[in-house]
Amino acid sequence: MQTKNFTLIATLLLPLLLNGCLSPASEEDAAEESTASAPADSESATAAPSSSDTAQQSTPSTSEHESDHDNESDDESDDESDDDRDSETTPSTTSDTTTTSSSQQKKFTLLAWNDLGMHCVDGKDYSVFSILPPYNNLHAQLIADGKLISEGVTLTYEAMIDHNDSINTTSVGKSNFWEFAGQLYGSQPAADIGLTGNPTPSTIANPLQYNAAQAWFEAEGLPIFPVDDQGRVNYYPMVKVTARDSSGVELATAPVVLPVSDEMSCSACHAANSPPDAKPSSGWSSESDAEKAWKENILALHDERQAANSQYQNALTKGYGSAGLLASSQQGKPVLCASCHASNALLGTGISGITPLTTAMHSSHGKVKDPGTNRLLNDSENRDTCYLCHPGATTQCLRGAMGKAVASDGSSAINCQSCHGNMQQVGSSQRQGWLDQPDCQSCHHDGQRELVAVNADGSLKKWSDQRFATNANTPASGFSLYRYSKGHGDLQCEACHGATHAIYPSSHESDNQLAIAVQGHSGTISKCDACHTTVPFTTTGGPHGMHTTGQRWVDGHENSAEQNSAACTACHGSDYRGSALSVVTRSVTFDTEWGNRSFSVGDKMGCYDCHNGPKDD
Repeated sequence: MQTKNFTLIATLLLPLLLNGCLSPASEEDAAEESTASAPADSESATAAPSSSDTAQQSTPSTSEHESDHDNESDDESDDESDDDRDSETTPSTTSDTTTTSSSQQKKFTLLAWNDLGMHCVDGKDYSVFSILPPYNNLHAQLIADGKLISEGVTLTYEAMIDHNDSINTTSVGKSNFWEFAGQLYGSQPAADIGLTGNPTPSTIANPLQYNAAQAWFEAEGLPIFPVDDQGRVNYYPMVKVTARDSSGVELATAPVVLPVSDEMSCSACHAANSPPDAKPSSGWSSESDAEKAWKENILALHDERQAANSQYQNALTKGYGSAGLLASSQQGKPVLCASCHASNALLGTGISGITPLTTAMHSSHGKVKDPGTNRLLNDSENRDTCYLCHPGATTQCLRGAMGKAVASDGSSAINCQSCHGNMQQVGSSQRQGWLDQPDCQSCHHDGQRELVAVNADGSLKKWSDQRFATNANTPASGFSLYRYSKGHGDLQCEACHGATHAIYPSSHESDNQLAIAVQGHSGTISKCDACHTTVPFTTTGGPHGMHTTGQRWVDGHENSAEQNSAACTACHGSDYRGSALSVVTRSVTFDTEWGNRSFSVGDKMGCYDCHNGPKDD
């Protein structure tokens, strides 16, 4: 297969096999479309830079939509202002996302996020074969007094020090990717430059571009590896995003994790001296480098099993030698898996008639036994099976609120299969990899949080309640993905709920830094005054059709509740005593006409906490 100059697809982002599942049975009400952890798609999504329309003007322009936070419940919010924090210079360990410009006297809130809970790289070696390149994505939205800003500002990104004094400012020497990038991906960027021309985050501030179609600022294809400047493994390197006006005055900053893992590995079954089922007839590779060895074992096994396949022989004529894929790589021509097995993450890949990558990987390996437990991978209902290949046993990609959910027996309440189905279902020939993904409304509906998003046949559950639904036909007709959906004030869902697989609050400290900087605590960004200078009073105009939160609602909600009490049931339950959607995630005290009412974490807030029912004065 001849090397193609692949156009990196702009509608699908890169994190190939991330792990986790996306089931909204979490502490927060956000559901995510997950690019997959273990039954996820086994391909990488490399997104092409979209057209940039950033215009530099002296006065920032705003959209007409007011922007609160994408929050499904109003429980944990209070009306206290966040303390002002001094923004730091990189490298730094903290960052304030809300500042007031002395020149313009406006409140600016900067929200930034990585599109997926984990991006993956092929490890250190690209000389044998590649599934995906180093390719991370960074998105951001800037709010001024509750309205989105798209013009008259400049946004940049740079590396920053995390709470463990770790900083990652270069990818040089951490991989041989740049030595083989041209042969694999048809593009030969300089070291520390990604396939879209964007550099690895460093101590130099580099620009994000404005994407008018998505209404966000972006830096696509950032090449970064999970090794910091001191040589320590860090799967969660941090960057600082900074917004400045046309005069260069700093408006706000935001700390963001750019997650990346090299745990995407097949070594559990294909390393030398693994179970004999995966041993090539020619024997295990003698390569001394362990990563190269298991990759060579895979190519050798592929060659021998497909030797009599005329379609395979024909594919070899399109860029690889007739002796097979292993011989090709040993002769200096590395193999790109997607050059034969199409991936929706890499536009223009694949050969007609050859099984797509995600279908081939999941359907065939669903019949394989976990060498550690001897259970069929397709039968397993725990994420550890998925972590055999997806990142991973150490990375623990599914680390957000859903991943943290615990059942009564102490086990994980939500696993990869809860949202993606089993491996055979993920590998169905009827499924479109990277597009057929779980959606929010399969678990979040009618005041409920389901623990399983799929039916027995692997299809998504359907409900009539669309309050917490992803945007229909986004990013393509027939598909609705969380990471492209937007809601209140045209804010992206991920801006306030967090990235796929890392929904706030995350079990990893660095993931929570932005939410803490914006509103003083982790969890869904839900405090109205995090974005609004003057908190608006509304009954249905907030995120997901919600009301104003905090003390202001307590002070003035009586008429709204009495005249339309049925609307309260969506979050406070049919009995008005609270539900999963009104669980308090931050201790708070409200001043009521009957004295102070305090709520602790875990309390289900309802009408009866202060009243004798919804219509009681």
